[in-house]
Amino acid sequence: MLIGDVARRSGVSARMLRHYDSLGLVRPTGRSGAGYREYSDDDIRRIFHVESLRSLGLSLRDVGRALDDPGFTPSELVDDLILRTRERVAAETELLTRLRRIGAAEPEGWEDVLQTVTLLHALGSHSAGVRQRAALSSVDEVPVPLEALAEAALTEADPNVAGALRWAMAQAGDEGGALLAEGLASSEPEVRKRAVLGIAEMPGGGATALLRDALANPDVVVRRYAALALGARGVAEAVPTLVDMVVEETNDVDAADALSALADRPAAAEHIASLLVGRLARGAVGVGARRRLTEALADIPGTTASRALAELSQDEDRAVALTAACVLRTREER
Repeated sequence: MLIGDVARRSGVSARMLRHYDSLGLVRPTGRSGAGYREYSDDDIRRIFHVESLRSLGLSLRDVGRALDDPGFTPSELVDDLILRTRERVAAETELLTRLRRIGAAEPEGWEDVLQTVTLLHALGSHSAGVRQRAALSSVDEVPVPLEALAEAALTEADPNVAGALRWAMAQAGDEGGALLAEGLASSEPEVRKRAVLGIAEMPGGGATALLRDALANPDVVVRRYAALALGARGVAEAVPTLVDMVVEETNDVDAADALSALADRPAAAEHIASLLVGRLARGAVGVGARRRLTEALADIPGTTASRALAELSQDEDRAVALTAACVLRTREER
């Protein structure tokens, strides 16, 4: 079969067939009656083998080795192809993400596109200072897609840059909060922590609702940060978690301050005091926990707290007894 016929039937261009011939990859082995070189059936089969291997991403050099070297083993080459393909897919995915983010910024002209690209590069800089400036400028100077800011906020380890990114996300309102909330389901503990910290700095009812949901998060760290933020917002659902934090000596001072702020109404104060006293009544808390519970009760008004402090003034631990007695004297003076 002459080269033109082979090209038509195989789908491989005549130019490529000549290139294969010049490389010694597929050479026509027959001759026509007129002396023209012809492709035999074996030659055509080899063409299809070449095309099959090329479809896997092999170079023409590797295709030749695979077909001609009896000792050639494909496993190492296939592993290398898998690695290169993954790298290429990752690069293409990154490019697609960048293009989507530029599109989301709704640029009006190429100048806007270039500014957005510059800022996206800055957010990925190795310099913490560059990343921080990019975060701060993202609100007023150059619009940055919220997805990019959210990803940066959830992955940023530098505390100063993280603070700037949380501030930038807070300016976005509920939409920014929803993007950060996706991080609460991450398999990475640090990402979950960054997510709840970012939401905690957001004003408004949308962020409060997200923090309420976070009280049921499987991650205890998320629950604790959510409780502290909700306590500052006057949300009573945070009380049980805040009491646990006092007992467990985890941000116990902040938790006690939040409980004190929540005890601004008599009914709320009695409820909080009852929960604190209930932890004392279990009898299993150690001296350290009794001291922290006593200090927390000191800032809770009402009769329940006062009765508990009276009992604690007789505690076997001298520090607990003295603290409770001192608080009672101060209450009486008031």
